[in-house]
Amino acid sequence: MKNPEAQQDVSVSQGIRMMFYVMKPSETSFQTLEEVPDYVRKATPLFISLMLLELVISWIRKGKPLGGLDDALASLSAGIMSQLPRLFYRSIELTSYVYIWENYRLISLPWDSPWTWYLTFLGVDFGYYWFHRMAHEVNIMWAGHQTHHSSEGYNLSTALRQSVLQIYTSWVIDNLGPLELILNTPSHHRVHHGRNRYCIDKNFAGTLIIWDRIFGTFEAENEKVVYGLTHPINTFEPFKVQFHHLVNIWTTFWATPGLFNKFSVIFKGPGWSPGKPRLGLIEEIPEVEGKEVPFSSSASQLLKMYVVAQFALMLAFYEETFADKAVLSQVTLLLRVCFIILTLTSIGFLLDQRPKAAVLETFRCLVFLILCRSGHLKPCISSLSFAFEIFFSICIAFWGVRSVKQLVSDPWR
Repeated sequence: MKNPEAQQDVSVSQGIRMMFYVMKPSETSFQTLEEVPDYVRKATPLFISLMLLELVISWIRKGKPLGGLDDALASLSAGIMSQLPRLFYRSIELTSYVYIWENYRLISLPWDSPWTWYLTFLGVDFGYYWFHRMAHEVNIMWAGHQTHHSSEGYNLSTALRQSVLQIYTSWVIDNLGPLELILNTPSHHRVHHGRNRYCIDKNFAGTLIIWDRIFGTFEAENEKVVYGLTHPINTFEPFKVQFHHLVNIWTTFWATPGLFNKFSVIFKGPGWSPGKPRLGLIEEIPEVEGKEVPFSSSASQLLKMYVVAQFALMLAFYEETFADKAVLSQVTLLLRVCFIILTLTSIGFLLDQRPKAAVLETFRCLVFLILCRSGHLKPCISSLSFAFEIFFSICIAFWGVRSVKQLVSDPWR
C-alpha cells in the first residue's frame, strides 16, 4: 500500500498533465480515500497561470483582454463561493458515494487494475452526460447550473463560475480535426455555452462527445456563438448570479395554477409553462444577431483598480483559510467565511454601481478592522498589520464620506 502522506504531493509534471487529462491510470488510482490528493487546490496555481497566459496571448493577438475584468471577477467570485462549504464538511456527493459503496455495492473491482480505471472513466463520463443534461432539462437543477452559463464571456475564468448548489474548461481553439468526432472539443463546448437557438440544450458531454452523438443532442458549431443566458441577468452581484433563478422558480410556482402544474414548474424544463412541451418552445428563445454587447460595469478605471486590490487581499485570506482550516476554530472559520462573502458582495455592488455600495463598503472595511483586532484575520506578513489598519482606516473614511453625501442627496435610495 502506498504511503498516504506521499500521495498528497503532485509533481509539476503531473500538475500540468492533469490540466489536460493526460494522467496515467497508475498515477490516479488509490486504495483509500485519504490517499487522494486535493486536486482542486493543487490545480489552482497552474490554472491561474494559464488564465494569465491566456490574458497575455489575447492581449497580443487582439489588442485587448479576452472578456471583461468585471466578468472575470464575477466568475472568480462564484468559484470561491462554490468552495466555501468545503471548510465545514465534506461534499454531499462524496459522502453519499462512500455510503452507497460501503453498504450497497454488488461487486468490488481491483483498485490497482488499469481496466478498473478505464471502465470507471467511461462510466463517470456517461453519468456526467446524463447529469449535465438533467441540469439543463430539469428546472430546479438548472437553478444551480445556470450560474455557470451566466457569463457573457468565454475564457478560462468562465470555468470557475460555478454554483454553490452544484458541486469544466476550454481553450479558444477553432478546430481539432478528427478529434472533433470523439472528444468534447472547444468548438463543441462553445456551442454548449451559446444562447443562439441552435445551441440550446446541445453538447452536454464531459470528455467524450460520443454520448451526444448517440443520444441526439449533438450540434456542430456553424455560426458565431453568442455566450450567456437567453435572458441575461446584467449583474456582477454574487447572490444574484447564484440564486436569481431560484427566485424565479419560487415566483412562478405560486403564480401557476394547479398542483400538477406547480410540480411541473420544478421538474420540467426552464422554458416550460402550461400548454407547452416539457422543454418549452424553441421559437420563444430570443433571436441573436451576433452584434450583442456583453454587459459591463460603468465603474471608473480607478474604482476597478481598487476592486482588484481588495479582491486580491480577500483571495490571500481565502487561500490561507483553506491552508489552516485544521487548526482554526469553528468561530474563526465562520467569521472568515462571512467576511469573504461580504467582500464578494461589496465588490459586486461596486461594479454594479448599486446605490448602497458605498455604505456596504464602509461596513466591510470596518468589519475587516474588527476581525484583525480580535485575531480572527491576520495578514500573511505580520509586520504589515499596522499598514493594513492604516489602509482600511483610510478606506472607511473615504467610503464613509461617500455614504453620507449619497444619503444626504437621496435618502430614499
